[in-house]
Amino acid sequence: MRWSEVAVVVVLVLAVLVWSVWVAASRLDRLHRKVGASRSVVEAQLVRRATAAAELATSGLLDPVSSVLVGEAAWAALATETAGRRGDAPPELLSLLLSDPRPGADRALSAPSAGDVDDLDERGQVESELTATLREVLDEPAEVAELRDEPGGEELLDALSSSWYRAEIARRFHNEAVLQTQRVRRGRFVRLLRLAGHAPEPRTLELDDAWPAGLARPGVG
Repeated sequence: MRWSEVAVVVVLVLAVLVWSVWVAASRLDRLHRKVGASRSVVEAQLVRRATAAAELATSGLLDPVSSVLVGEAAWAALATETAGRRGDAPPELLSLLLSDPRPGADRALSAPSAGDVDDLDERGQVESELTATLREVLDEPAEVAELRDEPGGEELLDALSSSWYRAEIARRFHNEAVLQTQRVRRGRFVRLLRLAGHAPEPRTLELDDAWPAGLARPGVG
């Protein structure tokens, strides 16, 4: 084989390698962007769920203790999302929490520190506590049916149900995108050439989002 032919082969091999690296890097970049976009969608839907829960808590339809419990859990979720900016909370919610009817409940409201906002474990715990509180309050179908019969009750419960369902679906898609990105990052080719660079490995968002027995999913009677 002539030197010219060897050079052509070498160039072709190098071109294929460069193209393969470019394709792998581009795919990994798209996956990271997908994870970022899906995380933003999850965050938005969780905020909507917390807002719907806060509106239910301040509606006057729940008993005083249940209102405060739901309000506290919703406040924790909203405060985490807003990096502890107390002024972002609805005034009605602040008024409800400051007038806590439980004995010994006089206290200053606290919010997670800004350093905890980006922690997935912290966010999952706060959202799980909101889920558990709502499940406790809305677990009896008969009581939920009575709430629906109250003026404005059906709209509030439908808003909560819709936002909850959207958050559930959004988290599912986000976690699938994270797992796909993790699989690609752990490939030998990607690890050998360090195509991920300094980008942190994405993590799934784990939280309890099991529905209350009394709250019907959208489209389910």
